[in-house]
Amino acid sequence: MMTDHTHEDVLTNHNHEGKTDQRTNRQRPRERDENVTKRRSVPRQGDAHYFTNPFSFALELGFFAGLIWGGIHWLFHFLHFTIVPVGFLAEPFFKHKYIYTPAGHLTGWLCFIVFSIFASLLYTFTIRKLKGPFPGMVYGIVWWVILFILLGPKLGMMKPLNQLTWDSIFTEICFFLLWGLFIGYTVAMEYTDERKREPEHAGA
Repeated sequence: MMTDHTHEDVLTNHNHEGKTDQRTNRQRPRERDENVTKRRSVPRQGDAHYFTNPFSFALELGFFAGLIWGGIHWLFHFLHFTIVPVGFLAEPFFKHKYIYTPAGHLTGWLCFIVFSIFASLLYTFTIRKLKGPFPGMVYGIVWWVILFILLGPKLGMMKPLNQLTWDSIFTEICFFLLWGLFIGYTVAMEYTDERKREPEHAGA
């Protein structure tokens, strides 16, 4: 009697373990699905740029655009590639002789930084969704037209085009084209899908 009872207990335990294993196997796919869902819910590193604050980003971009390209413009003027000084934006507010002094160059550089911050804010809050380098290049040329044709000569920032040298005209066009490219393409890299073309995401 004891043997039969023990045998029955073994069968019962075996069946109970089998049912437990089946329940465990049934639950495993659910756990796998939950793990996959958790993995998908974790934001990837490349998605962080969609949450960039536009205002602070534009301020930082404009500052460095003015700092870097203002220095390059001063170098162009120092090397006599252009007769337009880096302080041309300060001409309406200061005496003409002051613009050509060391303090005037620094003041003009600061004015160009402020101008670049304004241009960066305008670009970021209006056309930041445009992709590629060409919108930024066009943006720079538009600012060249505004400053050197429409407003600049009237406000005394620089001489009319027919009184500028050809070297100055070509230098200023190229300068504003590259300056606009710097702002526009940096914004495009931050707020469009351009980053997905990088090797890090290409292999993902």
